[in-house]
Amino acid sequence: MADELVEKIKDAVSVVADPHMGISIVEMGIVQDIQIEKNGTTVAKITIRPTNPGCMSAANIAMNAKLAAEKVEGVDKVEILVEGHMMADAISEMVNK
Repeated sequence: MADELVEKIKDAVSVVADPHMGISIVEMGIVQDIQIEKNGTTVAKITIRPTNPGCMSAANIAMNAKLAAEKVEGVDKVEILVEGHMMADAISEMVNK
């Protein structure tokens, strides 16, 4: 069940394109990992690593990925973890409020 949900989430976030390249963030490898945690609620944890540590679009990409994943049936909450960006912690905190 979790593997199926991961694939549905991957499909959902694949519609999010890198604004500079116009290519899916899944295809570009920006989406590094998707984990599912179930503790009464189903939480999708998505790790995003921008291609550039100073990418000005990282927050936008992270928010769009979160919004897309939240639409997946069976997902109660989405948490985004941004890695490899000079403002990773701030972006992660802002997106997950």
